[in-house]
Amino acid sequence: MKPFDYEQDFKHIDFRRQPELYQVGRGEQGVLMVEPYKSEILPHWRFRTVELAQHSSQQIMQMFEAYRAQDDFVGMDMARKYIQMGYTRARRYSNHQGGRKYDGEGKVLPRTTEKEKAAAAAVFKACWDKIRADTDYLARKRAHQQKYG
Repeated sequence: MKPFDYEQDFKHIDFRRQPELYQVGRGEQGVLMVEPYKSEILPHWRFRTVELAQHSSQQIMQMFEAYRAQDDFVGMDMARKYIQMGYTRARRYSNHQGGRKYDGEGKVLPRTTEKEKAAAAAVFKACWDKIRADTDYLARKRAHQQKYG
């Protein structure tokens, strides 16, 4: 896999019209840059409480399926990234009050355990696990990476 290209003109590229420019990247790379998907998915992304996480993850999973129905791998992968980010951010806030892992000097702050955020993370983790086991999604991902890098 080639390194993620942060030098692309993300402000002007419509990745729906130019899916060949989309890079899967590692983890959540590009999640807040790839349009029009960012504008479509981000308004639904919430993880503060279990109830919000459930509603948010359901909406994003519905978007994932809608993108699949439209044969839009880029949309599917972006939905996956928001699901993954729901998990990682909720875990961060669960483990570190206020979401800050480091203090002003770069030292790791003590871990905490906030049960509400941990439960919200579990909601997103279940969805993320479902996507990671989805053979159709995985085949589309491989095909995209083989074709475009």
